[in-house]
Amino acid sequence: MSTTPLRAQARADTPLGPITVAATEHGLAGLWFDDQKHHPGEIDAPDDPSQRWIAQALAELAAYWRNGEGRFTTPVDLDGSAFQRSVWDALRGIEAGRTTSYGALAGSLGRASAVRAVAAAVGRNPLSVIVPCHRVLGADGSLTGYAGGLERKAALLQLEGALLR
Repeated sequence: MSTTPLRAQARADTPLGPITVAATEHGLAGLWFDDQKHHPGEIDAPDDPSQRWIAQALAELAAYWRNGEGRFTTPVDLDGSAFQRSVWDALRGIEAGRTTSYGALAGSLGRASAVRAVAAAVGRNPLSVIVPCHRVLGADGSLTGYAGGLERKAALLQLEGALLR
């Protein structure tokens, strides 16, 4: 579990609303929409949009917002349990324009009977968009659960071409 202190944060506007991005010295630690569930609130770190991981993430996000493509290569430093981090790592393997179900994700982790635990870890993802939890759907393909709101989830999937408009 990472306990590295946050070194910097920055605010940015996106097509889906303002975000806060935070980083440690080792990588990106958080990206939250203002009104999303599990937002950490006030962050004890200086405002520094030029910090290397934040600057790289904001550049990659700018490319992403243009057409839903682009790769997120910014190093991450996620604070969570080993199980949560394994789920978040698996999420990073879902390509833009693709989706999976919570059950399939649990199965891919060798935890087919732990769908609820996997779903809970997906819901606690601290790196919205970059760790693409929006690409996980219900077993029937429905839009279920997204800490940033289902409207944002649908918009992200539409941007990536995973949902028809």
